[in-house]
Amino acid sequence: MSVGLLLFLNRFFPLPRHPFNLESAGRESYAEWQFRMGQRTIEFFLDYTSPEDMFADRRVLDVGSGGGGKTCYYATLGARGVWGVDAVEAYRDRAEAFSAEKGLADRTTFIAADARKLPFEDDFFDTIIMNDTFEHLEAPEAVLEECGRVLAASGRIFINFPPYYHPHGAHLTDAIGIPWVHVFFSEKTLVRAYRRLVADLPDGAERLALRLGGDPESEGLAYLNGMTAGRFRRILAASDMETLHYREHPLRSFMAPLTRIPGLREGFLRMVVAVLSPAESG
Repeated sequence: MSVGLLLFLNRFFPLPRHPFNLESAGRESYAEWQFRMGQRTIEFFLDYTSPEDMFADRRVLDVGSGGGGKTCYYATLGARGVWGVDAVEAYRDRAEAFSAEKGLADRTTFIAADARKLPFEDDFFDTIIMNDTFEHLEAPEAVLEECGRVLAASGRIFINFPPYYHPHGAHLTDAIGIPWVHVFFSEKTLVRAYRRLVADLPDGAERLALRLGGDPESEGLAYLNGMTAGRFRRILAASDMETLHYREHPLRSFMAPLTRIPGLREGFLRMVVAVLSPAESG
């Protein structure tokens, strides 16, 4: 009954533009979409710093690099080198091919790895960026600690993500357009509906593997950790990092008053943004 209701309601909500659907339709690859949207991956930091300060002559780590498009975009901003790390092994070959296509292979390196165990020496990176990644990490506290290990004393970590109760916080907008659908329907219902919606797509099996953590029988969304702004603030308070900058952006400027109402505020946040540094660097 719940699945049927969700599928019925979904007919009335247009899907936002989504890279999976663009790629499936042969219009644009996931990596090309990431590259084209490169400026938007850093726009939320620009009221604090500049692209030059973030990337020029820096060793950069892109955690959650996906198809490699945003990694390549960072490389165009003067970085000494950019390393893209993603847990999805299939992305590595695609990212390397895209980097070669863009003529950036000499400045980019792609690694399939668990971000809790990064294959780098201590103090290696000047900039670490996690764009739309923190909400997907299985163990965000451990990843943040590991990032602190590989970050130079003068380095910075840049984090931005849409919190869980964002209207599309379920990250299923390639098939489900209903805002706040994860608030009104159980996770099991979401998975069952999503499975039916992508079943006949050419890349349906790949999408399911990504959403369900490789277990086709799962009824849970393995790629989300339910990260809210409140939980993120608690993680920052408990970490050894110093918070240099923190902002919560509303969905729209006129909605800002709603973000100050307990019980409602998380649902009207567009993005959570933080810039961190090793505590001893001041």
